[in-house]
Amino acid sequence: MRKFQKATVGIITAGLLVAGLAACSSTTSSDTSSSPKASSAPAVQKPLASIPSLTGVDTAVLLDAGFASALTTLGLTPGTVGTATLTDGSLHFPITGGNVDYYDPAKKLRPYVQGTIKHEGSGFSLTAGDTTVELTNFTIDPGKSLLYGDVSVNGTSAATQVDLFDLYGGTLKPLQMDGNNAILTGTTVHISADAAGLLNKTFNTDAVKSQLLVGIATITVIAK
Repeated sequence: MRKFQKATVGIITAGLLVAGLAACSSTTSSDTSSSPKASSAPAVQKPLASIPSLTGVDTAVLLDAGFASALTTLGLTPGTVGTATLTDGSLHFPITGGNVDYYDPAKKLRPYVQGTIKHEGSGFSLTAGDTTVELTNFTIDPGKSLLYGDVSVNGTSAATQVDLFDLYGGTLKPLQMDGNNAILTGTTVHISADAAGLLNKTFNTDAVKSQLLVGIATITVIAK
């Protein structure tokens, strides 16, 4: 199954097309002398393409009806935190930084997509009674197809940059361009085992299931 790596490959491809990034390649030289060649350390693999500094726009998650129903059943009320917004059923988290390197998938280096996509200062909350859990400061690791974040309970930190959501790109749609923006949609977002355990413990339930579908992500980045 294709994972979030596919989404990031598309972003980098857009960057290459729009910004004219040159593919990196290593050069070799020949030794014309008759003496034996000295042994050398293995060459460090260079990325084919890099986005050294990601800027804007955002990651949006169109909430699945099943997720909304599960929240209602559990008596949990969702809300936004910081710069996050909720528009037409989608949570939007502004991209605040990060970087991505794309290596030749035909070679041995794995993962061949490496880097981070950061969303600092935003997130969402879940409230039941006098207990509020906030999930914030999301960081996407495209090489691992995971989304990490900070967790607080009633304003007190409970965990920092833990695995909150698993990302799958099996339904990813073709890359679209809108001016200088590269847009990819179709990656599905699922609650991780760690997040399910934390929420169940906090809200004294066992109803939050690992891999519960949260929604479908749309990632928009500036590719100029």
